[in-house]
Amino acid sequence: MTTLLEARYRRVLRLLPASYLRAREEEMVETYLWDVDRETQDQSRPTLGEVASVAALAVRTRLAAADGPRPYAQLGSAARLFALFAVLLQAASSVVDRALELTWASTGGVTRLEMFLSGFTGRGLPAGILTVATWLLPLLWAAGYFAVLHDRRRLARLSVLLAALPTLWPLLAPLTDAAAPSDPAYAAACALLAWLAALALCAAHHRDAPRAALPGGAPGLLFLGCCVVMGGSVVLLPIAADSAWAPATAFLLGGVGWLLTRVRRGDQNTACGTLALAALGLLILAVRVTALYPWLDVPLPGAFLGGALVQTTGLALLTLTLTLVGRRALLSR
Repeated sequence: MTTLLEARYRRVLRLLPASYLRAREEEMVETYLWDVDRETQDQSRPTLGEVASVAALAVRTRLAAADGPRPYAQLGSAARLFALFAVLLQAASSVVDRALELTWASTGGVTRLEMFLSGFTGRGLPAGILTVATWLLPLLWAAGYFAVLHDRRRLARLSVLLAALPTLWPLLAPLTDAAAPSDPAYAAACALLAWLAALALCAAHHRDAPRAALPGGAPGLLFLGCCVVMGGSVVLLPIAADSAWAPATAFLLGGVGWLLTRVRRGDQNTACGTLALAALGLLILAVRVTALYPWLDVPLPGAFLGGALVQTTGLALLTLTLTLVGRRALLSR
């Protein structure tokens, strides 16, 4: 006769894929019930740690390595590539933003330097610490990027989770300070991009996953290339450069480069990478649109508005193309 504890364990195990359950459900239930007195099984429940371990196993099996079931292997490959692409983009963006900011502050005399430092001082110790943390923590995207590619997965997870934290502050600040500037749509889009990237890295690059590898070049050269493209886009067209300009420009060039050099190969990794770029493109498009929307009713230079609209159109077309090409490549296999 089935006890309540056994039924509860079986309900928890339904988190796992059906194919995995068919092979191992009975063995797992027997293991869980092995040292539990049958007389107390109707008053017992699975522990929180057991539920968490099953949930983690469910994630690992659905984001499987290449030797897993084909649909889960494809999903795992796409999730791992999405995490690498998204973390690379945000790592380069955070480094370039701060490098340009420091260059601006250090090359304009005392006045610019004082303006830069005033952002960290004069508002009390707690606000100063928060501002410093918000400025420094995004640099951990770069640490997470290089850590995961050197198979330091625990360090990579910690780095990207800390790097994503500052994206929550624009959403929380209006709740604690009525005078804080509020742009909820843009803040939500940035937070969604950051946290999906961080959580994808934590979930997809699990202990059973293959070692992380970026297709298309050495990790350092790809990072340097992204930095050059982002920095160059701001320096060459400063009038068009808002907060979304440089990442969107890098994604556009990278996505077009991927389509031109990779899609003819026809292998599964390329198909999954194309769909991963499409998912990232949708998030970048959301950031681009929400960054532009509040300014549509404001008189702006034609170069800024025209550049932003052209970039938005390019992002939409590229994302659609990546989706269609990736889907066709995946179905053809």
